[in-house]
Amino acid sequence: MTNNRQQIAIQRLSTLLEHLSVQTKKIDQLNAKNKSHYLIENNNLFSKHLFHTESDKFSPYAKEVTKRLNEFSRLYNSSANNINRAEFALSSLQRIEEQISALMKAIQANQAMHQAAQVSFDARKKVRVKSAQVKQLQQNDIYNKMAKNVLLSSHQLHQQLIEHHEFERRLMEMISQREQQRMRSRASNIDKLSQEVLALHQRLGRCRKAISAIEQKMKLAEKKSLR
Repeated sequence: MTNNRQQIAIQRLSTLLEHLSVQTKKIDQLNAKNKSHYLIENNNLFSKHLFHTESDKFSPYAKEVTKRLNEFSRLYNSSANNINRAEFALSSLQRIEEQISALMKAIQANQAMHQAAQVSFDARKKVRVKSAQVKQLQQNDIYNKMAKNVLLSSHQLHQQLIEHHEFERRLMEMISQREQQRMRSRASNIDKLSQEVLALHQRLGRCRKAISAIEQKMKLAEKKSLR
């Protein structure tokens, strides 16, 4: 039974990674065409403790996780008589799922990150044009203050968006944990766990509404910077 569960988990993760591999390649291509991408390129997307890969592109990270899953599958299938097999499978799959979760979160934040970079890109471009056209110091000072406020506001919204996406991820993990506990729980404890799951879903709904509101504010900030 345990072996079947692990095989199902491997197959599920493999299918998910196939989708992510295609998605990350498309995102990398779109980012490369984005003029503002140079403001955020050459920065690793993830910390070294989570990925060995060092890149500002998504697809190399998807390749690393795929390679890790394939290696795990090979080792797991060859360790049928190993008494530590279950512990090895659990720790390995948790690490792979952690990497996939981080990759999916970064993909979700990619658009917002480039929106913020676009605001910065446009603001810098306007500063150059305005400086060439306007020689009076007072006019330059007014424009620089406006550009600074736009950049600061966009940066703050970007940080808020990242924090809310992290909160969303944690809530989804908590819901998944409670659901698993409820499936394994006795009847006397099911109602309590069901209430907790409901409360977590309500919090998740509020979190996603907040994310939508922040994204709308970022769009408005971008429009203001383009005027």
